[in-house]
Amino acid sequence: MDHQNFVMDHHYHGEFILLGVSDRPYLEMLLFGLVLTCYIMTLLGNTTIITVSRLDPHLHTPMYFFLSNLSFLDLCYTTSLGPQMLVNFWRKNKTITYGACVGELYISLALGSTECILLAVMSYDRYAAICHPLRYTTIMSQSLCFTMAAVSWGSGFSNSVVQTVMTLSLPRCALIKLACVDTSVNEAELFAFSVVFLLLPLGLITVSYSYIGAAVLRIRSAEGKSKAFKTCSSHLMVVSLFYGSAISSYLQSPSNYSVTKAR
Repeated sequence: MDHQNFVMDHHYHGEFILLGVSDRPYLEMLLFGLVLTCYIMTLLGNTTIITVSRLDPHLHTPMYFFLSNLSFLDLCYTTSLGPQMLVNFWRKNKTITYGACVGELYISLALGSTECILLAVMSYDRYAAICHPLRYTTIMSQSLCFTMAAVSWGSGFSNSVVQTVMTLSLPRCALIKLACVDTSVNEAELFAFSVVFLLLPLGLITVSYSYIGAAVLRIRSAEGKSKAFKTCSSHLMVVSLFYGSAISSYLQSPSNYSVTKAR
């Protein structure tokens, strides 16, 4: 639930009390307006990308296929968090049920894990397009694109099942930081999965872009270099923002989790 910038107080009759800025109504209204604006912009932007990609035959390419997947993922991710935040800004009784908390935990982990893999897949698509332009359509066949997308979604939701089940095995808690028992095994397991779902895809992205960079340097025309840069710049920006925040949030050693919890 830390995605919502809320702190859970205690577990009482199957509900969690959500704290945050409830003692500052003016700040709640400011945050409500900010979150609502960002949420609406996210809905409109991603819906437009998906619609245009489907309606324009010229955009029926692997790049826009994966971009549509990413847009749909972002729609699901923001919708799983945004409305709950907006409702709680207005409610006096700021609580969330145990079941809703578990559901949000599972969905957030699943979509976040899926995005890790999907961004790596998109980097491979850019590698094939720039480094092997003549064989691009052969390499990135429709069957391969569907398979790579299915693997991204399937691995993300499978990882979330493992994480959620292990977290729910803790007594009366929906999050590791709320547990009142030794959570070292859970923390070690979380760290291991974070390495697999964060560092491994990031490594693949780095390798792909090292080949892309070498290929771009061999392009003689400035126009060709500019075109290659434009096809990759937006993806690199998303990768930097996503992996930067994800690694800082999740890729901590078990000892760091313990220190944070002790504070």
